Amino acid sequence: MNWQAISFDWNHVRAFLATVDEGSFSAAARAINSTQPTLSRQITALEEQLSIVLFQRGKRSMRLTAAGRELVDHVRQMADAAARVSLVASGQSLGVEGLVTISATSFTAARVLPAIVREISRKAPLIEIEIIASRELSDLNKREADIAIRHAQPTHPDLIAKRIGEDHAFIYAHKSWLAENGQLESLDDLAGHSFIGFDQPDIVVAGLSERGLRLRPEDIRYRSVSGEVILEMARTGIGITVLTRSLADGYPDMIPILTDQFSVEVPTWLVSHSELKTSGRVRLVYDEITNHYARIKTGGPIDRPL
Repeated sequence: MNWQAISFDWNHVRAFLATVDEGSFSAAARAINSTQPTLSRQITALEEQLSIVLFQRGKRSMRLTAAGRELVDHVRQMADAAARVSLVASGQSLGVEGLVTISATSFTAARVLPAIVREISRKAPLIEIEIIASRELSDLNKREADIAIRHAQPTHPDLIAKRIGEDHAFIYAHKSWLAENGQLESLDDLAGHSFIGFDQPDIVVAGLSERGLRLRPEDIRYRSVSGEVILEMARTGIGITVLTRSLADGYPDMIPILTDQFSVEVPTWLVSHSELKTSGRVRLVYDEITNHYARIKTGGPIDRPL
């Protein structure tokens, strides 16, 4: 081991990773209970120690440099190792056990959570995980779930919520539908066409109308509570639908249309009850989900089941 080559301060590394995950110096400072000037100095010191520039700083924005992006994955491994050391040192590594329930949409439950559960099984094999695949927002105050992953920010004061991801939704049509119905010029051209959406058409129609897509409840002829079922129905060419980019990604037969006229930002919120502060098992699962989404944001490797 070349000990002379390891000359940087772990606190500086932690400040860098927190800034990457939180998206700004101010948010990172709050996350690690520091101040923005202190955190900024720590990152500058790390840049000087490593002789690289980690962030390109603007007046109102900042973004990772190529060198910064290359460093993120290595730093995250250090953070994971540090977390494991902390668990062992505090005697909690063998004590983190029991059931944690996670409520999420069917898409998140099927496409995102399995990889997270596998990582949890490696770090804390005594934790049990139950996944509740539902579009309904579980009542965390009534302990219907320990953790929820949702697209709406909760308002209850006893809930802890963190925005961990962003996506966008567009109108999608299967290529066979487009071949049959021709090119569309505006949202008005969608009038009268069959639409595929969630149940409760009145609520769906009201929400889309606020964003310029005017439908009638009877236009939503095909419905499901599952986003994946909606996707598969749309792939048969029986109608058009609104899908998030992450849900439609990987299906080249699904084409986004009128993207310059209709686009909806879809945030992802990680929600838990205040017990998160005292329950080791809930905290560990909460942190693993946060880290997974942070890797997605920065383009890091996502450990998916084979």
